[in-house]
Amino acid sequence: MVNIPKTRRTYCKGKTCKKHTPHKVTQYKKGKDSIFAQGKRRYDRKQSGYGGQTKPVFHKKAKTTKKVVLRLECTVCKYKMQLSLKRCKHFELGGEKKTKGAALQFVSTIAIAACLPTRSDVCVFALIVSGLCGGYRRACFLSSLCILSPHMICNA
Repeated sequence: MVNIPKTRRTYCKGKTCKKHTPHKVTQYKKGKDSIFAQGKRRYDRKQSGYGGQTKPVFHKKAKTTKKVVLRLECTVCKYKMQLSLKRCKHFELGGEKKTKGAALQFVSTIAIAACLPTRSDVCVFALIVSGLCGGYRRACFLSSLCILSPHMICNA
């Protein structure tokens, strides 16, 4: 997954700037096709009337992703330029940054059982991880030693 910040300080090629300035980042989107373009007018004329489909329709699609194109706009002179990235399945603009030491993403539910009443010095709890591991749900059980009195919740 590619995560790009919404602002980027990069070189501006505009006539007034010609230096590094902050740029606003957006994702490029294809505009609406013009119905008056010469190719479209020719195609519509050929398609009209009897005779069915006149031009070949492409079916052998090979690529599963598209290249992401960023549209950078200088906040000083409003000069716009495009920057293409590599292919990726998931693209995010201005998402939250990953932090070091943060909890794992795939952990969705954590169930911590109360300490066993049989032994006061040993606290056994289960950490249930409901994440997809190779297509199957896996529950990982973790036991830990906690110096606690019986019937206390262990949050180690």
